[in-house]
Amino acid sequence: MQAMQLRQPRQSLVPVNLEPTEPGQGQLSVRVHACGVCRTDLHVFDGELPEPRLPLILGHEVVGHVLACGPGASRFAPGSRVGVPWLGWTCGVCRFCTQGRENLCPRARFTGYTLDGGYAEQLLVDERYCFPIPEGLADVQAAPLLCAGLIGYRSLRLAGDAERLGLYGFGAAAHIIAQVAKFQGRRVYAFVRPGDAAARRFAERLAVEWVGDSTERPPEALDAAILYAPVGALVPAALRAVAPGGSVVCAGIHMSEIPAFPYEILWGERSLRSVANLTRRDAEEFLPLAARVPVETSSVEYALLEANRALGDLRAGRFQGAAVLRV
Repeated sequence: MQAMQLRQPRQSLVPVNLEPTEPGQGQLSVRVHACGVCRTDLHVFDGELPEPRLPLILGHEVVGHVLACGPGASRFAPGSRVGVPWLGWTCGVCRFCTQGRENLCPRARFTGYTLDGGYAEQLLVDERYCFPIPEGLADVQAAPLLCAGLIGYRSLRLAGDAERLGLYGFGAAAHIIAQVAKFQGRRVYAFVRPGDAAARRFAERLAVEWVGDSTERPPEALDAAILYAPVGALVPAALRAVAPGGSVVCAGIHMSEIPAFPYEILWGERSLRSVANLTRRDAEEFLPLAARVPVETSSVEYALLEANRALGDLRAGRFQGAAVLRV
């Protein structure tokens, strides 16, 4: 099989030909059709997430079909279309796993970080962490839902029943969750980088309530804000934007340093929390919901061998929405 492999952080991915491995106990062999290019891939590529498995195949927004099932794997038949997310394996026996909080498992393994991912023609996956892709969602449309969508949805859940919802960083996750939030009857306020006219137009096309720079205050206090941009300086700005009793949810796996801020902007029973990974419940709820909305992902397509260009374009902000490798 052909794959794009990371040999060392900050060095270009290398095209390689590898011999596919047969699925083991509880595993599936999946033929990849599409794989999203996520900002977390950039964090791994840049060495900002420590100790990746090397050499490594990136990619954790995978859509494909089951080629073969290993011993004991019975959830999916060959030919089934499945999605493979960031969380790729958990121990199943720790207190977090037994409480339905497997996203916090201390032994967890992650697709495209400590397990090989989807920048390849095939991959092996734990069947527990595969999910059926609803009909009506095309492969390229569905791929960004496996991380931008799932982490975005978990962030939305942690924001509670907020009616006035602020989204900071209007990219892959925010443009998906804005559609879900509006479907749920929420009012969405979009915050974009100062001077980013393309991002402003992108948010305006989704008919959100208001669009402004991330340095601005919204026209009314928010019930909750979600930070998709990995910029620590936005935390105090978001706290200032939410009303007493409101919450700020940090959705990134990596964020620049949060500057000191006065206690008065946290006071008033405001809360600040982070999102870690995803649970199976998130996927079981979100993917059918995305099909009902239906969520339309704005995606730029690249060939597998163009993975380095896709990462570079993502870093430079050369597109709005998501990037997807069509394999």
